Amino acid sequence: MISTKTFLTLAGVLAVAGGAFYALSAGSPQEARLEVYETTFVMPALSAEAQEGERYFNAVCAACHGQNGLGTTQGPPLVHDIYNPGHHADMAFLMAAQNGVRAHHWRFGNMPPQQVTRGEVARIVTYIRELQQANGITYRPHSM
Repeated sequence: MISTKTFLTLAGVLAVAGGAFYALSAGSPQEARLEVYETTFVMPALSAEAQEGERYFNAVCAACHGQNGLGTTQGPPLVHDIYNPGHHADMAFLMAAQNGVRAHHWRFGNMPPQQVTRGEVARIVTYIRELQQANGITYRPHSM
């Protein structure tokens, strides 16, 4: 039988080792994906609604989600397959903007609620969807 002291020591060593592995791993998945999108990003000709969405996006979202939705050190890229319409429907963007969202795909922390109207979010989503489509991100059913 293992003593409590030995168990706690082993648990501590495993926790430190796991934390070190996590911190020192060769780049996170989002960093690797960001590099790909930065080198292959295609800027499409935008519809009038998407152009309006781009203006709202730049005013409200770009500080964290980056120019053209490519992400920053403060927030994830939205031009990314994880945000394809089959995984994150348009309503998910509205809910995130209105209510904030708990971090669940990335290591950026929680997103706070934003001061945008439903109409502004709809145009922002049109902008993001047009960017996604131009970059090969289309509807794929989500499977867990």
